[in-house]
Amino acid sequence: MKKNTRGFSLLELMIVVAVIGIIAAIALPSYTRYVIRTKRTDAMGTMLSATQAIERYKANNNFSYAGVDTANVIPTQVPTDGGNAYYTIAFQGTPTARSYTLIATPTGSQPTSDGNLTINQNGQKTWNGNNCWPESGDSC
Repeated sequence: MKKNTRGFSLLELMIVVAVIGIIAAIALPSYTRYVIRTKRTDAMGTMLSATQAIERYKANNNFSYAGVDTANVIPTQVPTDGGNAYYTIAFQGTPTARSYTLIATPTGSQPTSDGNLTINQNGQKTWNGNNCWPESGDSC
């Protein structure tokens, strides 16, 4: 008589669990880096939009940045749609008639080790001590 068996053996099940564990160990850090990079890109886009709003303010106020910090022309956090903020945006110091610097500081789920993003009236960008923004990836 032939015995018909169904199901998986314990060894087969343990091999499947090990393979899933290896895949997860590789995929999770990669996914985490991707999420951090995506949030940073959101902050860079928001800061560029904020600089456009600041330039519109300057054009409407005798070509001066004075008072832009109290005019509520920039968003104060990323995302701006009411979600949990992962960057806060503010002026670094007080804007003068001819200059300003915006700074985006990581907060919430964004690790502080990711570093601050800044941009000034001349369009000079810095990130984490570098004189650039990471346009694609984790370095610039």
